[in-house]
Amino acid sequence: MREGVAPREVLAWAFLDFANSGYTTVVLTAVYSAYFVGVIAGAASWATLLWTLTVSAASLLTMLVLPALGMWADRVGGKRRMIRWASLLCGLATAALAFVDASVIWLAVVLVALSSLGFNLCETFTAAFLRELARPQAYGRVSGWGWSFGYLGGMLTLGLSLAWVLQAKAQGQSASEFVPVTLWIVSIVYVGVSLPALAVLKERPHAALTSDERGWEGGWLRLRSSWHRTAELVDLRRLLFCCVAYQAGIFVVITLAAVYAEQVMGFQQTETMMLVFLVNIAAALGAFFFGRIQDRIGDRRALAITLLSWILMVAIAVLGQSREAFWIAASLAGLNMGSSQSAGRAMVAQLSPLGRQSEIFALWGFALRLSAILGPVFYGLIVWLTEGQQRMALAFVGVFFMIALGLLSRIDMQRGVNAAMVSASFSEKI
Repeated sequence: MREGVAPREVLAWAFLDFANSGYTTVVLTAVYSAYFVGVIAGAASWATLLWTLTVSAASLLTMLVLPALGMWADRVGGKRRMIRWASLLCGLATAALAFVDASVIWLAVVLVALSSLGFNLCETFTAAFLRELARPQAYGRVSGWGWSFGYLGGMLTLGLSLAWVLQAKAQGQSASEFVPVTLWIVSIVYVGVSLPALAVLKERPHAALTSDERGWEGGWLRLRSSWHRTAELVDLRRLLFCCVAYQAGIFVVITLAAVYAEQVMGFQQTETMMLVFLVNIAAALGAFFFGRIQDRIGDRRALAITLLSWILMVAIAVLGQSREAFWIAASLAGLNMGSSQSAGRAMVAQLSPLGRQSEIFALWGFALRLSAILGPVFYGLIVWLTEGQQRMALAFVGVFFMIALGLLSRIDMQRGVNAAMVSASFSEKI
């Protein structure tokens, strides 16, 4: 940890990952995605595409508001406030989904988009704290702590939801009766954990906003300026492109795993939840232990290993016809998910000039949101155009990981770290 950072602050920061992972695990991955496609949208031919467009719309909204919010947070020390309001937005919108049925599908679309917007903002501003908390040589380890602790939160939320679903099914309840309760569980855990964690986490504010930097226009101008200034940070720019590629594939897994399991492999809802529970265990282990490995073997090599493993996972999932093969692929996806996302976040922190964390992580968040649009929409369009051929769509997802591997091979971490140090020194002088 950096000088002046208390251990309880890092724990509180990790609890933010703990809180928000339940949303992705239950709403985007294990329960509500398949419920939306099968019940809310009535398993129509366009149902998968509508789900991917809804999640992508949230990413587009995030891209629109993040530049101004990132600028404001850097200048006034507003990351904690942004996380607080975004957590409330996600929690309340998720709870409201419990009251929506198939008769008002448009309202389900709006609420999913708003809850995802809240989650996206939380994820970005939580990541922006990493460089304030950890020393450069420990970015991988500390990032891994956060991701692994986050997956524990996902398992807790999913475990509570699974217990409720099993009890409800034993009583003969239908999905339209027990799925809403799982949404309330997500909301309670999200808000109930994130707000107390924020009370412990401190923030180190920077200079105040100048008059020409306030507002939405100023935020977009700064984002464009930030991108132009990354011209001197060549390796950071290449890493952002790499993140767009491999995160596009990861977002497909996150948002469509349950849909694929139930529509292609014939899983029942409780089986899907058990599958995702296993994925979270693997992801927690991957993030925790791989963060240490990353600090030892180097960031680029560590991420390369996970990308190769992602390609192997796609091959097993596409070619495997049995449920056993799909379980193996899912376990491998879990290990890859925790390690690759932790590695990417730590690499961005390494290559970010000190004092510009929220600014650079706004670019990172912009890249993630772009990937969250590209991956799921690409998948949904293929499923729609091929009249439901989800195996073919998943096969094409492997191309994203191959592209990311090629981009990663052109990154020089030491050169990138040196460039970040020079940029930070220059910023202090002016």
